[in-house]
Amino acid sequence: WPPGELKLAAYRALSADSRVGQLLTHVNAAGSAEMVDVGSKASTQRVAVASARVILGETAYQLVENNRVQKGDVLTVAKIAGINGAKLTHHLIPLCHSLLLSKVDVQLSLEASTHSVLIEATAKTSGQTGVEMEALTAASTASLTVYDMCKAVSKDIIITDIQLEAKSGGKSADYRRRPAP
Repeated sequence: WPPGELKLAAYRALSADSRVGQLLTHVNAAGSAEMVDVGSKASTQRVAVASARVILGETAYQLVENNRVQKGDVLTVAKIAGINGAKLTHHLIPLCHSLLLSKVDVQLSLEASTHSVLIEATAKTSGQTGVEMEALTAASTASLTVYDMCKAVSKDIIITDIQLEAKSGGKSADYRRRPAP
């Protein structure tokens, strides 16, 4: 396929699906990526919650639990990193709008049974587009920070289950993840 034609062929194939406009909001009629124009959308209160899990293993977990990691207080540094990540989302994700965030909260807790750090990030704004990416970026950045601060102890650390838990506000329906069976 010549450059660009594969992209256009893929778009045409997807266009046969009547849901494509809902599924691929950042793709134009030619199949190229573009930023969504939110100028005509109403400004509403928007909230998104995302989560992540960092499985440390027993040794790293004990060091975090006892605040004995050489680099410092893992949970506090990861919390601040997550907040910064949310604020910088539009710099990291190319088609995200820059948002005036009214609140970002990142909570980290320890789960002894799995030697894990659990992360929950909440982002809030009043605006024309959602804050899902900001919440997901906060959870991801906090996860990466936990890894960075603990990597000297273990290379077997696993970052997993980065996911949207809930969102509200805007034109689309509110969303809440259903618990796994």
